[in-house]
Amino acid sequence: MAHPFQFLLWTFYPYLMLGSFFFGTIIRFAFFHPTVTAKSSEILEKKTLMIGSILFHVGIIGVFFGHIAGIFIPKAWTDALGISNEMYHMFALGAGGVFGIMATVGVYVLCFRRYHNHRVFHASSIGDLVIITALTIEITLGMSSSFIAGPMNPSFNYRTSLAIWVRQLFMFHPDFRLMLNVPLLYKCHVVFGLMIFGAFPYTRLVHALALPWQYIFRRFIVYRKKPQI
Repeated sequence: MAHPFQFLLWTFYPYLMLGSFFFGTIIRFAFFHPTVTAKSSEILEKKTLMIGSILFHVGIIGVFFGHIAGIFIPKAWTDALGISNEMYHMFALGAGGVFGIMATVGVYVLCFRRYHNHRVFHASSIGDLVIITALTIEITLGMSSSFIAGPMNPSFNYRTSLAIWVRQLFMFHPDFRLMLNVPLLYKCHVVFGLMIFGAFPYTRLVHALALPWQYIFRRFIVYRKKPQI
């Protein structure tokens, strides 16, 4: 085969990481459910945490749904609606840029706090330090892909290559050749992102899947003021 490494990287590696994500998550929730939590360091330092956490979480949620739309809405659909490629990318960069900047500033604030604040640093586990560093690198790669690699490669359209490859992953027949001419920063973003997915169940990130559904269905708690005697 002409590209054995590329074949393994874009055919087997994604399934290895996604398999780790799905099976690791099931095992974590089934057998280690009490550990599905994120230790709060708010008691050690609150002001910077609130700024970074709000920016990061709002930004990353917007970026996540932007990725979902960009990958799973085929170009043919937007073409059929009369949305030109230029209009689509202007909207994607505009909306994605806002959420991307929020996520970037937020993760940099959290990363700086985690390493710079001595109390927070010494209370952090190795996993805490690794995951905040990994998220910082991944978000930096994503922003660099959109605002550096994209403009430097005007002929590249991720919707006709990378997005199709991702959709093919879920149909279990990915064509690795679609990734051969993808700019390097995009490739690094994908590889590093898959690595984070693979490590997801074994880190504090897994708490993102532990939604507190019980608060929706529980009875209202009634607070009564103690009468003055």
